[in-house]
Parts: sequence; C-alpha cells; structure tokens
Amino acid sequence: MIQENIQSLEKHLEAACARAGRKRDEITLVAVSKTFGVELMREALTAGLRDFGENYVQELISKNLELSGLSPRWHFIGHLQSNKVKYIADYVHLIHSVDNMKLAREIDKRGAACGRTLDVLVEVHTTDEATKSGVLPERTVGLVQEMAGLAHLRVQGLMTMGPFSDNPNDSRPCFRLVAALAREIDQAGIEGVRMKKLSMGMSSDFEVAIEEGATIVRIGTAVFGQRKKVH
Repeated sequence: MIQENIQSLEKHLEAACARAGRKRDEITLVAVSKTFGVELMREALTAGLRDFGENYVQELISKNLELSGLSPRWHFIGHLQSNKVKYIADYVHLIHSVDNMKLAREIDKRGAACGRTLDVLVEVHTTDEATKSGVLPERTVGLVQEMAGLAHLRVQGLMTMGPFSDNPNDSRPCFRLVAALAREIDQAGIEGVRMKKLSMGMSSDFEVAIEEGATIVRIGTAVFGQRKKVH
C-alpha cells in the first residue's frame, strides 16, 4: 500500500513541478509519520523515503530508537517546548517550528552541548486561526535577525501552514506571503542566514505550495493513509 501511495503521490509532485517550471529534485518530501507505527515507516523507508516528520518529542524518541539502523532523517514539525529540545538535539535533521527567541536560545544551547549547529526554520503564522503557532509576518525579519547571532543554530528558511479548508487555493495567499518574506530576508543580507528552504504544503495543498515556491512538503495521509488514532 505504501509503495502504491508513494507512486501515486510522485505523479502529482511531478505534475505540480511541471506546472511551476521546476525540477522534481528541488522538492523534499517529508513523510509525516506522527501516530503511525514503525512497521509502516519501515515500508516507507524500503520504498525509498528518507525524511520523516514528527510532532511529538516522546514519539520521536521512541521511533528513533526502533529505527536507528535504517537512518531516517528526522524533521521536527510540531510545536516544540524548550524543555524538550535536549532530547532530540543530537540527531534531529531540521526543526521546522521555531517562532520565538526563548526556544531559539535553548536550541543554540543544546547544539553547543552536543557539538552541533542545528538547522531550523522559522514558523510564520499566516492565517487567522488561533490554534496555529508561528511568528507574525511583520515580526519575522526581526526574529531572524536576532536568531542570526546564535552560534549553534542556523536559520535555513521559513515554514507555514495554510488554513483548514477543502479548497487548496485558499492556502495560496499564505504560501505567497511566506515566499515574499523569504525574498525580503535574503535581500536584507543577514550574516549567516540564507533562505534555502520553504516548508509549505501538506496532503491537501502541496501542489499549490510547489507552485508558490515550496522546497519541502509535509505529507502524511497521502503516504500512510488516514490516521486511526489522535493524540
């Protein structure tokens, strides 16, 4: 099932890239594996996926132990509490959800402790939905400038989530705004900061995200199927 899902998904990814005049290898597919078991993840790894997104630190710790021999690349995509950073700092590939200096300083501290410079994205809040995290668009440049002073943290780009909607095009203004913010930050010439990555788009709206410049799409149900349990 996973193999078939990925093959179907790849066709959509390639079509979206073609419409946007982009190459498929510009896009990293992060399989959002939260709440899915390690057996399904093993299937996905066997099918060629390497990047996996988790929302909960405890779940990530457990899966990292169980799948250590298969070397998945872990993306932390959920709301990250400062007191949990220490549990993932020595192996997480990319943290997508940094939206304040308290968290950024803790990531820097834990990076120093384990001898790593941790790659992060700044999460931008682009909808009017209170349930979503992120820094406001007008405060994003200032936050990135402040984060740039941290020695063991490297800002690689921005992340956002579109609105809950049945229409993928409802996400387009959010994605367009974040892409424009990324260009603004690049043009500001902040030392040590390059907007290399834009993490935008999920199962429902990833094609629109690619059209608007996403370099990372976070896809769960289109890879693994519907979730049967909820945290």
